[in-house]
Amino acid sequence: MTRYQHLACLLSDRIEQGLYRSGERLPSVRTLSIEHGVSISTVQQAYHLLEEKQLIVPQPRSGYFVATRKATPPVPAMTRPVQRPVEITQWESVLELLSSRINGDVLQLGSGMPDLTQPTLKPLWKIMGRMAQKQDMDQLNYDSLLGVAALREQIARLTIDSGCQLTAEEIVITTGCHEALSVSIRAVCEPGDIIAVESPAFHGTMQTLRGLGIRAIEIPTDAVSGISLEALELAFEQWPIKAVVVVPNCNNPLGFIMPEARKRALLTLAQRFDAAIIEDDVYGELAWEYPRPITIKSLDMDGRVLLCSSFSKTLAPGLRVGWVAPGRYRDRVLHMKYIGTGSTATQPQYAVAEFIRQGHYLPHLRRMRQVYQRNYETFSCWVRHYFPCGICVSRPQGSFLMWIELPEAFDAVRLNAELRELKIQVAVGSLFSAAGKYRNCLRLNYGLPMNEQTEQAIASLGAAVERAMQACSAETRHITSLTE
Repeated sequence: MTRYQHLACLLSDRIEQGLYRSGERLPSVRTLSIEHGVSISTVQQAYHLLEEKQLIVPQPRSGYFVATRKATPPVPAMTRPVQRPVEITQWESVLELLSSRINGDVLQLGSGMPDLTQPTLKPLWKIMGRMAQKQDMDQLNYDSLLGVAALREQIARLTIDSGCQLTAEEIVITTGCHEALSVSIRAVCEPGDIIAVESPAFHGTMQTLRGLGIRAIEIPTDAVSGISLEALELAFEQWPIKAVVVVPNCNNPLGFIMPEARKRALLTLAQRFDAAIIEDDVYGELAWEYPRPITIKSLDMDGRVLLCSSFSKTLAPGLRVGWVAPGRYRDRVLHMKYIGTGSTATQPQYAVAEFIRQGHYLPHLRRMRQVYQRNYETFSCWVRHYFPCGICVSRPQGSFLMWIELPEAFDAVRLNAELRELKIQVAVGSLFSAAGKYRNCLRLNYGLPMNEQTEQAIASLGAAVERAMQACSAETRHITSLTE
């Protein structure tokens, strides 16, 4: 972090804490220069950064003042899904979201796409180019069902940061994290079984369960601490739950990091009821805190945790390189992979392995964490500024996804239809529920470039939300008048 960024963060914290109040004049450039022992240009850069984030406003010949802002929206409350096994729906809505990716005219505010524009990805292109020039036939041939050994060795080293002690033989390469989740579910469950999931939960997991004929029981989930262990315990006592699927680090879509004590308690609960834990850690390396949070897998002593991840969110989804550390279910996972896709595409595995080996991966991660954290600060300012009051907003601790909860009567599905005319797409909350709940919620992506186009899209989205909320209020008043 540069000096001006550090100073900007310090001033931003003071504003958030109320030390500098709305409309209050900030110290002069010269005063801050003396106070912090930095140059005048450093202070000017810091003020310019805060101005871009709309935290402060300049006034000619008067200096800088704290911007007048709306109050920070509250965090969504603990969710309240129906706690019984249900058949999963929403496939048509998921397909619509996926289909919109190929339309270059539509701004994907709701996608799970990472930022692919950063210069730290350039070495990957060079590596892939050199590999193509070498015309190494091994890269066009089948490799082991486990995956390329060089990549598995690099992944085993990377997982040390999450607290794991894995060997290359304990890792299976998959076609993205999606396949890692799929083979894990198939390894521990049969059609008709029941799996417990967070609520809301990743729609890809939901649709995998639907395709396999497995029922889901949604467990209440807190936007700060994660899945309710109390509710999960009750579910275990009532239903023959085979496994629990969780995203404890940089959760999709809520963004929380489950506290370590609760990770330990979840593992203890799974041991008590002899259930598997399928842990999706695809966003874990994008946590803003350092060192990164541990995985539940790192606490696992009896091999019941299947740890799934990929390079789709940290590097690029088009590589389709994922992996799973399946513990005691290794043989079953290998069989499920064999009857599904067989071995994974070889060349991308070699490219990713070389990218890591040459020392490019960790600097890229550091940059992306900084980019996403900075984007979040700007994006959340825009949401506060352009959205109406009466909303709840998650507080992500990493990655690039935000969850917004609107009043209960709000219909985000109808909103999305209106947004199509504006060439904007959001992810509707009902995609993240087995039973189609959360129609009043949105998932947004702040991994997009924080430019004028994105700000205008947020402004348009905020205006559309306000119109819809006013329409909801009018309908409610009309119904109330008819019943009186």
